Amino acid sequence: MIVIDDVHTAHAPFPRLALTIGSFDGIHVGHRRILDQVVAQARAMDGTAAALTLRPHPRQVFAPSHAPNLLTSDAQKMRLFAEAGLDVVFVLPFTADTARLAPGLFLQQIIHERCRPAAIVVGHDFRFGEGARGDYEFLCQAAPRYGFSVTQVAPILIDGERVSSTLIRERILEGDLDEAAGFLGRPYSILGRVVPGRGIGSVLGFPTANIVPGDYVVPPHGVYAADVVIGPAPRPAAVNIGIAPTIRHEDITIEAYVLDFSESILEQDIEIVFRRRIRPEKKFASREELVQQIAVDVAEIRRLLDSPESGP
Repeated sequence: MIVIDDVHTAHAPFPRLALTIGSFDGIHVGHRRILDQVVAQARAMDGTAAALTLRPHPRQVFAPSHAPNLLTSDAQKMRLFAEAGLDVVFVLPFTADTARLAPGLFLQQIIHERCRPAAIVVGHDFRFGEGARGDYEFLCQAAPRYGFSVTQVAPILIDGERVSSTLIRERILEGDLDEAAGFLGRPYSILGRVVPGRGIGSVLGFPTANIVPGDYVVPPHGVYAADVVIGPAPRPAAVNIGIAPTIRHEDITIEAYVLDFSESILEQDIEIVFRRRIRPEKKFASREELVQQIAVDVAEIRRLLDSPESGP
């Protein structure tokens, strides 16, 4: 898959390009329906399957103090685009100037001049241009002039609820990881770089890999059964999210004790794939009680992750 980090630098048109446009945070099952349609149309005309995505999320520009926490990092999003079968991803650096482009100028200067689509596929709630005045009907009216077809993809409903990134964020914040996974089409995960910790886990006999949550949606404080992807291999892990009240931390940390693993992974990128919440975080009367509880948690997590029912 080719990634063009700034769509304004795109010059050579790709043949018979089928294009979709959006932020695609999470690349959930609704997004996948759109991407599947893009790939199908591209293959039907022996063309190029592509997405134009925005960086950063528009609300980080419009309302940075109220911007949503993200479901996927750039690296995860690009991996998921590739897994969906896209050939090209154009990245639009989203700025205040970009937001002020009228729909007609956005269509002319970015979509037409830089991407040159033969087909455009959008979701049911697609909007673009200043004031979000551009939509599916706008594209349909402009299609004859620019020579592209337009397809609108219906939303996906699961148990009567329309799948959306907002809904998934809510479920993760509530700790409902099973339902979030159903909407995502995969378990929720956080990708981050391992940073130095206080070394207390090693003292307690359970050394942890610590990552900073950054802009991610973070599940509620507590202990989780998880897989930690180190390189190509997932490994079972006990993960604590919280402030470690027994040890008197102040900032939220994500600490992963990777079972039966002793290699140094400091400064490496790892992905924590959440499977199940074991218990809420609590303060213990002593470190001895904490160690005993960690041992119980690890035994429970071994049982869960060794079970065929743990699933993907």
